[in-house]
Amino acid sequence: MTVRIGIIGPGGMGQAHIRRITEELAGGQVVAVTDIHPERARQVADALGATVHTDGFALINADDVDAVMVTSFGPAHEESVIQAIEAGKPVFVEKPLAPTADACLRIMEAEQRACRRLVQVGFMRRYDASYRAMKAILDSGEIGEVLMVHCAHRNPAVPESYTTDMAINDTAIHEVDTMRWLLGEEFVTARVDRPKKTRNRFPHLLDPLVLVLESESGVRVDDEVFVNHQYGYDIRCEAVAEKGTVSLADQHTIERRDGGGHRNRVTTDHNDRFDGAFHTEIQEWIRSIEVGQVTGPSSWDGYAAACVCDAGVKALLEDAGTVRVEMIEKPAFYSSGVPVSA
Repeated sequence: MTVRIGIIGPGGMGQAHIRRITEELAGGQVVAVTDIHPERARQVADALGATVHTDGFALINADDVDAVMVTSFGPAHEESVIQAIEAGKPVFVEKPLAPTADACLRIMEAEQRACRRLVQVGFMRRYDASYRAMKAILDSGEIGEVLMVHCAHRNPAVPESYTTDMAINDTAIHEVDTMRWLLGEEFVTARVDRPKKTRNRFPHLLDPLVLVLESESGVRVDDEVFVNHQYGYDIRCEAVAEKGTVSLADQHTIERRDGGGHRNRVTTDHNDRFDGAFHTEIQEWIRSIEVGQVTGPSSWDGYAAACVCDAGVKALLEDAGTVRVEMIEKPAFYSSGVPVSA
């Protein structure tokens, strides 16, 4: 079976996924494209031999589209995802599921009305081999219960359009979801600590900052978000448990020793560091459609992450101290496997 995929918003991330589907992965074919910039849609489609559609609704409802990939601007996600649900088609949506918790709720409500689990959110770190190895050790109980986790998310630089709230809802959202998955529980509070500001930032930014979260069982997670670190893209994570620790190894495959010292290469961006995770994520999504059951990060995961980020943004922008994370009780629909086809 070949899964025929329509792409909504083939910008940088969308085109990276198209390359993977076309050149590296099995079982998928990009057959349709749409974008708010018609010339970009035409350029991408012509290279693939795909059809250009005037808008997302037309693409989603095309007879030759089996599944939809939404890689457009975050505020546009809600409309496209709900339209895909209403059309009964599996939809992969890049993070965030939607910019607000309320929008995520509307998506969950649409999915529950359809009685089908159709949505997968692009939290790709769950597919990273290193994070999966960490989770296996923690789930085994060999080093006891986790007490605290130290994270860092360092970017070399960000554009001037990047705003301080994006440090939480666009950057730290990756750690928020990964830590929920790693620990297997939700967060209940958030606060933001403000270290000394780097000189290598735009004046409107608070950079770096530290997002501090507490889980239901009392695990403390701190996430250093530093988006103008200059030297590279550096992701770190160390879980401290009762009888030991487990952490991500450095991001290299070789080490070099010579007259210049002992060193390794540092990755430059998320595609460089997490290419293997993206590869596994999209391949598993395609296979899940083939077998009729979506199993990746769900609409609930997108909603829960949005709720934590909302609390973090409030703590950050309002200097509100420790803020409670407000969310609904998890629906039973998201606690068990729900098939794509009812």
